[in-house]
Amino acid sequence: MSRQPAPRQRRQPRQFRLPRLPRQPHRAHIAAAVAAVAVVAIAGCSGGDIGANTPASSGQSFVGHSYESTYYQPGSRPAAPPVSGTTVTGQPLSLSEYRGDTIVVNFWGSWCAPCRAEAPALGQLARQLSARGVRFVGIDIRDEPDSAVAFMQQFNVGYPSISDPNDEIALDFHSTVPPADIPTTLVIDRSGRIADRIFGASTYRQLLSVINQVAGQAA
Repeated sequence: MSRQPAPRQRRQPRQFRLPRLPRQPHRAHIAAAVAAVAVVAIAGCSGGDIGANTPASSGQSFVGHSYESTYYQPGSRPAAPPVSGTTVTGQPLSLSEYRGDTIVVNFWGSWCAPCRAEAPALGQLARQLSARGVRFVGIDIRDEPDSAVAFMQQFNVGYPSISDPNDEIALDFHSTVPPADIPTTLVIDRSGRIADRIFGASTYRQLLSVINQVAGQAA
């Protein structure tokens, strides 16, 4: 009896699979990542040079320090550099106009959240102390004039601010007492020397205490 050949196995057709695509992140994960980036951007430091970031009109703020005051004793105070420029409203202004007065110089920007926090106190002190020969001058850093004017109107800031879109005035102070972050406030005594430097937003009481100490000293 002859042996029958085994039936031939039919080959199954090969199944092709599409490559697996990367899994898409959940919307909640995306939102969390965006929020984390935003927090880092807002809390970011200026990196040593004032206005090292360029947040003009971005709505971001940056400040590298909380409130920190450095007082310089009479006899060891650096001379303030000559400062002049054009205000945000287009008027010429020089610190030499206030020679013999105590001068409070505030570096700020309308895009800076800590600047918004301290602005009402600065405006109030400027109005209250003008009769005592205390003058306030703002230095508006990397800003648009329209934004700066709107800021001053919103927070009732009546004293003038010099426009400094390219940090030129800020750089003038780097050989003496440099403003490293926004906001920075310098208090200049009646002899034209820097008596105190404040990093971060000042409160009414904090700044008044510094001004009283400086203004009460002989030039």
